Amino acid sequence: MNIIIIEDEKPAARLLQRKVEKLGLQVNTLLHSVEEAIYWFNSNPHPDLIFLDIQLSDGLSFEIFESIDIKSAVIFTTAYDEYALRAFKLNSIDYLLKPIDEDDLETAVNKFKARNVALPNLSLDFEMIKKMLVNPIDRTYKKRFTIKMGQQLKMINIEEVECFYSENKGTYLHTLDNRDYLLDITLEQLETELDPKDFYRVSRKFIIPMKAIKEIQLHSNSRLKVILPTYKDDEVIVARERVNDFKEWLG
Repeated sequence: MNIIIIEDEKPAARLLQRKVEKLGLQVNTLLHSVEEAIYWFNSNPHPDLIFLDIQLSDGLSFEIFESIDIKSAVIFTTAYDEYALRAFKLNSIDYLLKPIDEDDLETAVNKFKARNVALPNLSLDFEMIKKMLVNPIDRTYKKRFTIKMGQQLKMINIEEVECFYSENKGTYLHTLDNRDYLLDITLEQLETELDPKDFYRVSRKFIIPMKAIKEIQLHSNSRLKVILPTYKDDEVIVARERVNDFKEWLG
């Protein structure tokens, strides 16, 4: 099986390559620009699968499709949210939001394996996509939470949040003044409502805001431990498979 990665940044490409190869697939080629990719496609058989970054160093990767009739399955890797991605008129396998979660990557790869065919007749509405990416939909992220407390409602602004965590099948909001509130929502749902620049899911149990990080310590098995200002009920551990993405998120 022939697989290539077209990714703007070389370190990000190598990181994705390691993740893909952990799933038992061999990445044959790493490319980093529209020009490089067009030259490569004109000189080589088309691969079975392409991991494709949307924004490359010399333009949008869709320019490759304008020049080359690609006959490969595509998994997009992108920092753009799912609202912008709905503009795509492409029969791709999947898309992965950055930072790329290994579970999401495995799901996308398994979907590709299940189909086990290169997809013909890719069809792109280039103008719509470019418009969406140049002027993306203004995404409204959660600014406050309304908590029911008996017969009253309490408003908690997003700036007051120290972390979100799951416990005993419940989801809780923990505030900087050391209070806990039960939410009627899952962590998975929360992820779609929080600004990914400010919040990161460090494990299956915790979502934390960057501003609440007090200290980061080395932990066992190549993991990291995050110290928050007031939350002490459990250790906030960055899962090993998320450590590299977490560091990337921190910048």
